[in-house]
Amino acid sequence: MFKKLFSRHSLGGKLLPNRVVMAPMNRNRATDWQLAPPAMTARYYAQRASAGLIIAEGTPVSPQARGCARTPGIYSGAQVAGWRKVTKDVHHAGGRIYLQLWHVGRVGHSSLRADRSPPVGPTGIGLHSDRVPILNGGAEPVMVPCDAPRGLTTEEVRLIVTDFVRAARNAVAAGFDGVEIHAANGYLFDQFRCPYVNDRADEYGGSLSNRWRFLLETVQAVAAAIGSARVGVRISPLGTAHEMQPDPDPLVSYGYLATRLKLLRIAHLHVYDQEGSWIHDRQGDLLPHLRACFPGTMILCGGFDRERAEVALRAGRGDLIAFGKHFIANPDLVDRLRIGAPLAPWNSTTIYKGGAKGYVDYPALDVAAVTAA
Repeated sequence: MFKKLFSRHSLGGKLLPNRVVMAPMNRNRATDWQLAPPAMTARYYAQRASAGLIIAEGTPVSPQARGCARTPGIYSGAQVAGWRKVTKDVHHAGGRIYLQLWHVGRVGHSSLRADRSPPVGPTGIGLHSDRVPILNGGAEPVMVPCDAPRGLTTEEVRLIVTDFVRAARNAVAAGFDGVEIHAANGYLFDQFRCPYVNDRADEYGGSLSNRWRFLLETVQAVAAAIGSARVGVRISPLGTAHEMQPDPDPLVSYGYLATRLKLLRIAHLHVYDQEGSWIHDRQGDLLPHLRACFPGTMILCGGFDRERAEVALRAGRGDLIAFGKHFIANPDLVDRLRIGAPLAPWNSTTIYKGGAKGYVDYPALDVAAVTAA
């Protein structure tokens, strides 16, 4: 019954053994001043290497791009070396892994940068109620309101494009099979897309094409640097995270983007439904419209279980299905889905806490014992 979910799929010329994707999830385990992934991060991802594809956590492309404490970066030699251990262990375990490249934009705090510079965004429009984790001199992160952002100049926007190119090259040097550009969840590219936040008067504001220009220039530059077959993009249509407002015309806005990404021949488009609702609506028109505009590999994420995943794949609504929090407590999620075994619950208090507890200590299922019972 579930043959489609466990069938093979080719992504960017690489054959995936199944269609289960580990979604990118921040775990905030970088504890040293270099903000490099520690050794246990390699163990964490290698434990989950049975996924058809792992998309590693959102990773800041520069010091300016950081939005919360203990997120490993991909802009220094020490960080590249740390990630190289991760990709080596994942590949040794038979897995495939992409890195998600991230700039948080206005979602941040000045204490997260050595120069105490404020967050940046398309304009100076800030967040009213969002909070972010900072260390504030203590061992454990504390939640504080976001600082008011500074609007980027036109030249600074172009410099961030080069930050993504450098980060993508670093990711390839670290052994990643590809990268995913994070354009979802109210972060920098989503802020430029949003007409309620982006009131710029230059070529990166105003019209729909101008508001998508920053992302498309970044995708084009990254694809030119490492090859389009190694590049994906994540979006969150209708998402309201970090005080985003739903797009006034999502079919037009995201249809335009999907069509342009098709022309750039990227490897995948990752569509995330933050509420796990509209992406399952068979009468809805947004997902079929995206599918028609983008013929490449489409990853669907948001509220999927084994049954919903199989239905979506059989209906041709997507090619791969991403699972998020279930992968936290179930390093062997693929095996559990395959045999229909119960899924272990995650401990929400340890998701971002730091340390090995709730990170690499979730046990795998004894599949042989379960199937023999």
